[in-house]
Amino acid sequence: MKDNIPLLRRVVDDVASSCVELRRRIHRRPELSNQEVATTAAIAEFLAERGIEARVRRSGVGALTDVGTGSRRVAFRADLDALPIQEATGAPYASEIPGRMHACGHDVHAAIAAGIALTLQHLDLPGSARFIFQHAEEAPPGGAFDLVDEGALEGVEAILAFHVDPSLEVGRVGLRSGAITSSSDRFEITVEGPGGHTARPHETVDTIYAASLITTQLPALLHRLVDSRKPMALVFGQIHGGSADNVIPARVEISGTARALDRELWEELPALVDRLVADIVAPTGAKAVLHYQRGIAPVINSAMVVAEVEFAVVNALGPQAVAVTEPSLGAEDFALYLDKVPGALVRLGVALPDRRALHSSTFDIDESSIKTGILVGAASLLRMMGRHWRS
Repeated sequence: MKDNIPLLRRVVDDVASSCVELRRRIHRRPELSNQEVATTAAIAEFLAERGIEARVRRSGVGALTDVGTGSRRVAFRADLDALPIQEATGAPYASEIPGRMHACGHDVHAAIAAGIALTLQHLDLPGSARFIFQHAEEAPPGGAFDLVDEGALEGVEAILAFHVDPSLEVGRVGLRSGAITSSSDRFEITVEGPGGHTARPHETVDTIYAASLITTQLPALLHRLVDSRKPMALVFGQIHGGSADNVIPARVEISGTARALDRELWEELPALVDRLVADIVAPTGAKAVLHYQRGIAPVINSAMVVAEVEFAVVNALGPQAVAVTEPSLGAEDFALYLDKVPGALVRLGVALPDRRALHSSTFDIDESSIKTGILVGAASLLRMMGRHWRS
């Protein structure tokens, strides 16, 4: 691998500027989840002009493309969708669509994936690489479910994905074995009673009070019952109930998300939350019904894949480029791919001097990180192609 780095650098140097332009093209015309028709078409056109055919899904959103013919197939996933945020960067390539912007770096991921494909096209490969341009990562349960069902992982032995990290300097790559992002489930709890007058709560069931007990006691009880070495968070985002100051409502609705980094805990949470909700409201006389929607599993990086990526990063950029990254309670539907094959989600340093936050109206990147991403991605996939992943 080390002997191939000079060649790899020369090829990456040739393709990087066009990938920056592709990123800007996608950034100017952001599309929301399940609407990424023009984004998909732009990527397919970019690749076709350079001799790589992309297979666009029937819906027009999302595409697959393969480079190489070797039997050892690895994959790279790039997401495509933007967010419903009004851009305030003032960049010359800023979003031209009101109320939409690429505030999570998916335009960068797509451009890097295209660049890796172009780079590998010029090399003698020990295997083959599949590039998955995925729609709807931001819309639970995520476009990964569609693509896996349609056979995107057919023949794939291992998979890699990047996520931009605005807290990490350009030229550094954040690696972590094990859990790197959490699960994300949604739930709604309806609290019901006969309703009544606020002057006589003793004659009815105080649903507002019962709901408030759930919002305060449920998170606290979970943190007493769950092993403190297993980070998790249950947080409420909405509470609705009542229409008059002097009326106890017959129904209150509260909802939120539950997140966990541990796979076993994620599987246990629905039953645990249901039991605790029932125990909390029992003394009040209220009826509480939990509607729990299982969402995305935690992303659990394969230690073997991380080791291959680390080897590639050190050879391509030097040991100083490797950063140990912390886990996040954000969620990623990349987890579904890792249920099928070993893989890793890797954090790519893109920081600007003022460290702009993901999902903010001012989010942007240092575009020199695109070249770094192409180099690291190509080097990593080459390493992964050279290894037997199946027993």
